[in-house]
Amino acid sequence: MLNRLFGKPKEQTNALATLEKLSETLEMLEKKEKVLMKKAATEVEKAKEYTKAKNKKAAIQCLKRKKLYEQQVEQLGNFQLRIHDQMIMLEGAKATTETVDALRTGAAAMKAMQKATNIDDVDKTMDQINEQTENMKQIQEALAAPVGAAADFDEDELEAELEELEGAELEEMLLEPATSAPSAPVDPVRVGRQQIRPTAQKNSADDDELAALQAEMAM
Repeated sequence: MLNRLFGKPKEQTNALATLEKLSETLEMLEKKEKVLMKKAATEVEKAKEYTKAKNKKAAIQCLKRKKLYEQQVEQLGNFQLRIHDQMIMLEGAKATTETVDALRTGAAAMKAMQKATNIDDVDKTMDQINEQTENMKQIQEALAAPVGAAADFDEDELEAELEELEGAELEEMLLEPATSAPSAPVDPVRVGRQQIRPTAQKNSADDDELAALQAEMAM
């Protein structure tokens, strides 16, 4: 159906050849238009010269030829307009055909990819991933499990022992302020006397030692 609407690749080649032919024709018409405009300008100059020479009949003939050239120029302008219109239509059709071809190619590629990866393959791949994930989880749990003597410990018994230790520590903290006796007030006078007495005794011993040394020297 698309081929009937937009044509086949051979028709695309024909469209390109037609566009090229129209472009050449347009260029030829533009050149011819310039020639005719130049001829019309020449007839105007001749008419001016004949007018100066008082040759009215010749001047009128020049103006008639100028009018004929101008009519041909107008006709060529219409031809160019028609060719421009047809070129625009062909270029639009060519762009549409290329767009459809691109969409057709994309649809074919998408269909091929979907055929290569069907839903059954996707489900099978996801099952394999889930299985490998579960196996890895079991391996990690096995590696984290206690082995040897640590495996024989009773977790409930350890928890109970820990709670007992925490309770004993809390009890000691609560009883500590009640068992501690307040310290007695300090008497500064008594402390001063205790500090003075050893000093005085020390001075008396020094005097006795000095007197004994002087006695030995006198002998």
